[in-house]
Formats: sequence, C-alpha cells, structure tokens
Amino acid sequence: MKAKSLLLMLLFISLAYFGMTQKINEKNTVVVIKTSAQCEMCKERIVSELSMRKGVKKIDLSLETQELTVIYNGVKTSEDELREAISKIGYSADDIEASQEAYENLPNCCKKPKDQ
Repeated sequence: MKAKSLLLMLLFISLAYFGMTQKINEKNTVVVIKTSAQCEMCKERIVSELSMRKGVKKIDLSLETQELTVIYNGVKTSEDELREAISKIGYSADDIEASQEAYENLPNCCKKPKDQ
C-alpha cells in the first residue's frame, strides 16, 4: 500500500512539473489544472464541488502553486468538464475564465486583488 501511495505521489509531482495529462490505467487519468484559488476557503469550495462529480477519484489543490491535481475516470468525465465545473464555481481553470456570476458571489478573500 505504501508503494502505491509513493507511486501516486511521484506521478503527481511529475505531472505538476511537466504540466500534462497522464493516463494511469484503462479508466483513470491524472490532470493538473492551473486555478485562481488563493485561500483555504477557495480550496474547500473547489474540492467540495469537484468531489461530488461522477468519475472524480482524488483531488489535491496546492494553494502555493495554485495547481489542482485530479485523478478521474475518463469514461465518466473529461478534462474539459472538470475545467468548466471549476469555472462555474467562480475560479479560472487553465485558459477558461471564471463564470462572472459565480465569481461575483465568492467571498472577498477568494477574489483576486484589484491590481492583478
């Protein structure tokens, strides 16, 4: 079990470094998505919403790098659907901007400072 956890951790690190999608096996894929998340509340919102989506197996969001790593079942969802879901929560996801309505409803601590 430890070896499997170590292997997954190394996979996360390599994906974050190379910024790509990696198929783990026949059904499961790992993707790293750059987000606009900046605080614990952002992290809680994104993880909570995405964890309820069909096909999402594991989620890790680094606030330091603003990178979201998701292991998902490619039969049940896709990268594009994950990015769109993040946008609908109010955060950017790679090149997809946050839904303006959802962004406006975020707490102030989750919004980008005006100078960015």
